[in-house]
Amino acid sequence: MKYAKIAYATALLTLLQGATSCDVDETLQGQLALDQIPRGDPAALLQGVYNAQRDPIQGHVSVFALQEVSTDARIMPTRGPDWDDNGKWRALFNHTWDGNNERVRDTFNQLEGIIFASTDLLRFSPSTQQQAESRFLRAWATFLLLDLYDQVLYREPGEALNNLAKVRKGSEALNYIVSELNAIQADLPDAPVSRATKDAARVLLMKCYLNKGVYANRAAPTFAAADMNQVIRLADEIINSNKYAFTPNFFDNFAPNNGAIGRENIFTQENTFGNAGPTRDSWKFVSHYNMRPVDGYNGPATTAAFYDLFEAADKRRGVAYDIAGGPANPGRRINVGFLIGQQYNLITDAPLTTRGGAPLVFTKDINLSETGSDLEAKGIRPLKYPVDYVSEAKGGNGCENDHVTFRLADVLLMKAEAILRGGTPTSAGTYGGTALTIVNSLRTHPSRGASALTSLSLDVLLDERGRELYGESWRRQDMIRFGKFLQARKDKPQSDSKYLLYPVPKNQVDINRNIVQNPGY
Repeated sequence: MKYAKIAYATALLTLLQGATSCDVDETLQGQLALDQIPRGDPAALLQGVYNAQRDPIQGHVSVFALQEVSTDARIMPTRGPDWDDNGKWRALFNHTWDGNNERVRDTFNQLEGIIFASTDLLRFSPSTQQQAESRFLRAWATFLLLDLYDQVLYREPGEALNNLAKVRKGSEALNYIVSELNAIQADLPDAPVSRATKDAARVLLMKCYLNKGVYANRAAPTFAAADMNQVIRLADEIINSNKYAFTPNFFDNFAPNNGAIGRENIFTQENTFGNAGPTRDSWKFVSHYNMRPVDGYNGPATTAAFYDLFEAADKRRGVAYDIAGGPANPGRRINVGFLIGQQYNLITDAPLTTRGGAPLVFTKDINLSETGSDLEAKGIRPLKYPVDYVSEAKGGNGCENDHVTFRLADVLLMKAEAILRGGTPTSAGTYGGTALTIVNSLRTHPSRGASALTSLSLDVLLDERGRELYGESWRRQDMIRFGKFLQARKDKPQSDSKYLLYPVPKNQVDINRNIVQNPGY
């Protein structure tokens, strides 16, 4: 019976995830009405909604790609014949995408699938807590769509699929998210962090209030003191709970056993071997082909300008991290953070080489298109999640690293930003009562080991958010809020303001007259 329920949930979710696309709509209209779908088990369906987050949020080709590859923190160079992929990665980095870009299209459809699945669950008589969790996941997917596209398609529970989806945009969509989170917060559980909890709702509300002015006017946002005070209030509620604290090692937050060894993470997606999302993309994408046993894809890198934001003593830039079940690393080589310089076999400490036999030396110098003999080694490689060698040895069917969405450090940095933007300073916990002391409490913690700042401006705070949160899918959102996203950088000219949004995929616009394409597309 349990297998049948899970199989049903999986089959239904497959339909729901594609329910906004033309092909699936046509199939369902002709073959399967909503009242013909068997009544589902709410617990199995809710787990299906959680699992639906995995590909778009854990992997590096959907939300991550749109939020990171479009910024200074991530570059996806074409390496000779490798990683060309019809130019879709170059389009993200250069801000030349359109409504036919595969990454833009698939991310929209995947997030809409979460919204549809979480909404549809509500018609199967879930418990009060199940309903609250499903509505949280819907609010979370709605927030991501608002942030990326400014448009969110939705239907009411049980509404016929042949009805055109309605659209929420901008401030209307944000107000909906805030109202939903406020309505369900009391019904959410207090734990575990791998589920939607009261504190996960608090952090998402912080994101909403901090970006409220952005979603009203992305080109010239303003920040109301009342909204900033809401950010501060929510941060203090989280801090004063005393449930969260910094881990002894920064990379403990992302390790294969991160669900057991730390108290900093607030909302994660649980992964176990054989039942996991693609968080292993974190190391597969950046590792060289010869960095066994990972057998990487040798793709992305970071830019020299982003790497130079870190001071040498900052442990977030990279350390030799001991991984349970991993190689001995006798030379104590940096294996998490940013990989730069000569790379080594972590079992024997022998220097690694490229496929052509040249020394495998990762360099600062990287271009969007690489054609020289050293193209395999170009670029500093960002690797934030320590490799789960135990899972890799079993065949790489996922990993044990729980994927991190919200954590304490982000809460503190958002509070500091809210104070800088006109909110009323407060003291909570041991982190101080000014923006500067809050940021320094983070920087100088032994897990980070960076020096204390003597002053703090918005520009410096943006850099600090980059240092702390790189690779966590916040960089684009941060750069837009701080007015830096469109600026020219190496290999990329100044962007048109239309690129503050992604276009709604063309296949969606073509079939739904409720959608008005974003300006400029």
